[in-house]
Amino acid sequence: MLRKATSKDFDFVYNLYFHPQVNPFLLYEIMDKRAFKLIFKDLVSKEIKFIFEEDGEAIGMFKLFGHTYRASHICYLGGVAIHPDYSGKGYGVKMLREILAHVQQKGFLRIELSVATLNLKAIALYEKLGFEREGILKKYTHLKSENRFIDEMMMAYIF
Repeated sequence: MLRKATSKDFDFVYNLYFHPQVNPFLLYEIMDKRAFKLIFKDLVSKEIKFIFEEDGEAIGMFKLFGHTYRASHICYLGGVAIHPDYSGKGYGVKMLREILAHVQQKGFLRIELSVATLNLKAIALYEKLGFEREGILKKYTHLKSENRFIDEMMMAYIF
């Protein structure tokens, strides 16, 4: 089940964003809870942070927001993660199918995302569900703590 994140989800979201297996593929550098609290409050207040849960247990998360004006038929999917404890159990497929159904029900015609080119597991998952590769963004993500760049692949699903 998908639902909008609330303040009660802070610990789950913080721990997932900064999990050592997950963090290199997401937006934020490692930070303490106090610093992340402001970011989290902003995501919740804008109603763009979502939780994926099964039987009342939080398993994954993502950000989802629509563009405006001539791009109002497009929504962006980001911060996609399944907690490593649930990895390899089919939850990624289930969460993405629910996201696609939700986006289509909202009337969007296209959903797009970027994914690190070295995140082969995520790319395979997106392709399995019908996302297509659209291009590479060179040195798009900068991992300041490691002083290195990561290329990102743009992918999209068109309804």
